[in-house]
Amino acid sequence: MKIGSTFYLSRVLGNRVYTPNGEVVGRLKDFVVDADAIRPKVIAARIRGRRESRFVAFEALDIEKVNAQYRVTCSDVTPVSNRAQSTFMLAKHVLDKQLIDVDGRKLVRVNDLRLATLSGGTYVIAVDVGFEGFLRRLGVAKPIKRLLKPLRLSIPSNLLLWDEVETVDFGQKGIRLSKGSSKLATMHPSDLADILEELDVKSQLDVFTSLDEETKLDVLEEMETEAQVSVVEQLTVPQAAAILEKLPSDEAADILEELEEDRANQIMEVMHPASTAAIRTLLQYPEDSVGSVMTTDYVAFAASVTAGEALAALRTMRPEADRMYYLYVVNQDGRLAGAVSLGDVILAEPSERLGSLADENIVSVQDTDDEDVLFDVFEKYNLLAVPVVDDTKTLVGMVTVNDVLSLVKRSRRGRF
Repeated sequence: MKIGSTFYLSRVLGNRVYTPNGEVVGRLKDFVVDADAIRPKVIAARIRGRRESRFVAFEALDIEKVNAQYRVTCSDVTPVSNRAQSTFMLAKHVLDKQLIDVDGRKLVRVNDLRLATLSGGTYVIAVDVGFEGFLRRLGVAKPIKRLLKPLRLSIPSNLLLWDEVETVDFGQKGIRLSKGSSKLATMHPSDLADILEELDVKSQLDVFTSLDEETKLDVLEEMETEAQVSVVEQLTVPQAAAILEKLPSDEAADILEELEEDRANQIMEVMHPASTAAIRTLLQYPEDSVGSVMTTDYVAFAASVTAGEALAALRTMRPEADRMYYLYVVNQDGRLAGAVSLGDVILAEPSERLGSLADENIVSVQDTDDEDVLFDVFEKYNLLAVPVVDDTKTLVGMVTVNDVLSLVKRSRRGRF
């Protein structure tokens, strides 16, 4: 083809392939592309003859448009190998598969592919995810366009540049996403979580395992419990244990509670003992109680600890941001004595003790209270977090505003 020319994959698939002398070699069934290129570069073609299929070098093909149809000529039918690990086929592995539209933050289905011949070769440049691509595959796009033209109507077209999509499903090819250059890293964890929830089990695992460790945690936290369980069930026991012990204890407990008991026990046996102990404590609380909602990942200090010492400890602990809304102050028996905001600690003199900074008139809830009490407490006092105590006033956990928002979402789903 001439440099600068473009064509759709559907327009050449199934076309007869001729020798320069006009002899029919077979039909064009697929293109093989190099996955290591910035854009997939076509390097070979699969031709099906009467008795067998063969792969030929793409350089041997000439594709030209004759009377509105594409004629494919092959100057060298010598078979070439197609065993390279970095290749995949467009019709077999991409058409009708799912891709992620990175800019649109959604899943799309590949109805057709647009290719372009440049100075360096022929490349896949765009993905057709519109209705026009679907009709083109059926061979009825042009007739329908002619019917619609007098009515001043058009068929919706939707082309996405290859740079704007991320591969998800290559069938049985087993191609994994590139961890170093994956476009998924640019997406918000909430958007990624929504996409993972729509994927089939295999693709879900492929996408999730392609993410870096920090993004995995962020995405898992944003997913619905059912999808969280689906992902964790597919991981090995060591993999599941490694990621769950990094989650807030309440979220890890929610996931483990939904797993089969044997599977959950196997995972907890591999987890760090401190994480396992916290999770088992949460699992003992009745459903719909404050204790079942709270997290044990709070930050508490003795009243004698200075502001400077507290900040140094926080730099070492590096807790999640929503675990530092308030620093709790406890007495020598672990009973809640007050709370101080992180801002007050930062502004205080390094030598000032937390006991003198703390607000002793602190609102708290009891671990055995019904979870509905949380809505009233957060609304009435406009809190970002509330400490949870047991019947002896010992601090046992905390509930954040994010936890309450999750309860609201859960209650809404239950009504519909």
